[in-house]
Amino acid sequence: MEWKGVIPAITTQFKEDLSVDHEAIAKHVVWLVDNGCTGILPLGSLGEGATLRFDEKVAIMETCVKAVAGRVPVVAGISALSTSEAAELAQAAERVGCQGLMVLPAYVYKGDWREQKNHFNTVFQATSLSCMLYNNPIAYMVDITPEQLQELAAENANLHSVKESSADVRRVTAIKFLLGDRIAIFVGVDDLFVEAAQMGAVGWIAGLVNAFPKETVDVYNLCMEGKWAEAEAIYKWFLPLLKLDVVPKFVQLIKLTQQEVGWGHERVRAPRMVIVGEEREATLKTIRDGLANRP
Repeated sequence: MEWKGVIPAITTQFKEDLSVDHEAIAKHVVWLVDNGCTGILPLGSLGEGATLRFDEKVAIMETCVKAVAGRVPVVAGISALSTSEAAELAQAAERVGCQGLMVLPAYVYKGDWREQKNHFNTVFQATSLSCMLYNNPIAYMVDITPEQLQELAAENANLHSVKESSADVRRVTAIKFLLGDRIAIFVGVDDLFVEAAQMGAVGWIAGLVNAFPKETVDVYNLCMEGKWAEAEAIYKWFLPLLKLDVVPKFVQLIKLTQQEVGWGHERVRAPRMVIVGEEREATLKTIRDGLANRP
């Protein structure tokens, strides 16, 4: 697997009874690939992984693998309450044809570095798949430092990438300093990509791409070509929308955005609920202003 480009962290579409809508997911991921995305990542935070049963997760992986038909890799988000379940999910991902894993810290229990290291090592070593470590101290209260990432990379030959979501662009330079090109650095914070690309990030695990794939891919490509002025012109338009990815209700907001552009439904599983009232009206104004001024 080659870790670069725009890889959408896809939403999980639900039917009215809140069962998984596999048909909608399949159509959506094909559209994303048609618009230049270089991979598909189901079952992340945006995919409401914590509300999905093990069998639902495996079925979603299978839907994505079948839909993209080898055009791009499918990278499975791996998260669970226990290390053993996370390792079993990783093995299921390999079995159904995924080509990569994005591995999260264990849910709920936030152990010390010895425990966190064991969790990551166990999951990385459960399969031969190429792996990305997901570092998001804001959401998961676990911070894998560049020095700790260096330790993990030394012990796991199949650890090839990091999704850095600390929202601190200095992390990009710190990882580059310690690991050079050994680890491909992806950004997982939508409103920080251009800044991180200037420091050496090579990929974007994106959220608003679910509704705006062309613009996301255009920003990425322009950054990789060093066309900063052209990238920043789109980025300036995009920023009010990208900021929907960096607030607690980002799942509801991005799903509402998809619904507004005709590529999804805002239905979510509890404890989340669709947004209402002034919050909803403000979000709709942001979305509709963006659509009205689309470059």
